[in-house]
Amino acid sequence: MDVNLEDYPILVAQEGPLKGERWYLDHTLVLGRDPSCDISIPDRQISRYHARLTPTPEGVILEDMGSKNGTHCNGDKLTGPVVLQDGDMVQIALAQQFMFLISDATMPLAENGGRTGRLMIDLRSRRVLVAQQQLVPPLSAQQFRLLWTLYEQQGEVVPRPDLIVTVWGEEQAAGVSDQALDALIRRLRDRLAAYDPTHQYIVTVRGHGVRLDNPAE
Repeated sequence: MDVNLEDYPILVAQEGPLKGERWYLDHTLVLGRDPSCDISIPDRQISRYHARLTPTPEGVILEDMGSKNGTHCNGDKLTGPVVLQDGDMVQIALAQQFMFLISDATMPLAENGGRTGRLMIDLRSRRVLVAQQQLVPPLSAQQFRLLWTLYEQQGEVVPRPDLIVTVWGEEQAAGVSDQALDALIRRLRDRLAAYDPTHQYIVTVRGHGVRLDNPAE
């Protein structure tokens, strides 16, 4: 049976010397400064053999290999192996940041319904562009899921309960308050406004839900 690489989890380099590069996690990857590493990062803050990513049936496991400056996941320093979740941010010392994605099997933006507008999303790299400017640092996993849900149904009002389920998942949705959703929407609006203060992209329709107002470029 043919195996499509796009079905594997993917590691996308964000800030750091490898920015923009990507690797499919179809086998164990060792990250470090040594040229023999699967992902070699030329920075003296990084140990020769710094961290390891291991695909398993339970998910991809990230572990530090006794590095001098540590490995972080979502800002927390690793004290033992962790199973990565979709959208997790991995930091090797303070020198290189990666985003972990469960799958790269989603259609690229250009083929995904031909959506156009001042706000553009590339699902393959999780890049968001507003007024032709890329958001840096990238959106958090929750912010991205919220924005993508609205983007998919561009112009349509999405009920608040649907947004909560999409962002937090069905198991946690019951414990998520309206205030938590409002806070997430506020943070996302602030991120977008930093790049285009002339337009409010996320519109609350009282009594109904939320919609994306994405004007033509």
